[in-house]
Amino acid sequence: MDISFLFRGMLIGLSIAAPVGAMGVLCIRRTLQDGRVVGLISGLGVATADATYGLIAGFGLTFISDLLLSQQLWIKLIGGIFLVYLGVKTLLSEPAQRTASNDGGSKNLLNAYVSTYLLTLTNPTTILSFAAIFAGLGAGSTNGNYLTATILVVGVFLGSVAWWFILSSGVSLFRNKFNLQTMRWVNRISGIIILGFGLLALISLFQL
Repeated sequence: MDISFLFRGMLIGLSIAAPVGAMGVLCIRRTLQDGRVVGLISGLGVATADATYGLIAGFGLTFISDLLLSQQLWIKLIGGIFLVYLGVKTLLSEPAQRTASNDGGSKNLLNAYVSTYLLTLTNPTTILSFAAIFAGLGAGSTNGNYLTATILVVGVFLGSVAWWFILSSGVSLFRNKFNLQTMRWVNRISGIIILGFGLLALISLFQL
């Protein structure tokens, strides 16, 4: 067992999670609005989806990746529509009054987790990104060793979680500096960005 695969996986998880996209904007907005816990749980949903795709790539489950890639038009269509809906909803939403303990109930935490998990899964081409990065770092050579592949996927998850923990914790430091008027602008800007990502996803369907 080569423990270096754990660190390679963590590097992969960080490199996949760090670029700020629609999920990053969503987690930042949720952290500012609902608190660090909600932001972190949203990030955990993304990390779980990253680990899911890492699992498919790391275990060489080509039949699953081929199935997802063959259906990516419908998957992206659903994801794009939901991002557009989420963007419009965020754009038009009014910030709620916050309290010191406003970190969301169990239902809000579950919704935060599931929504980001499913949205991240709507980009099946992420499998190709994982496969390319695995090969570039020499992480693809698990030689059919399921234990090594498992360590690799755990590393991907931990690396992604580390990024979302850093992001939500950092953003939460500025949370108390945002009043209701500022949060209105955060909602508007976040909504426009998320809406833009949704429209780009729908436009990309014409290339498939």
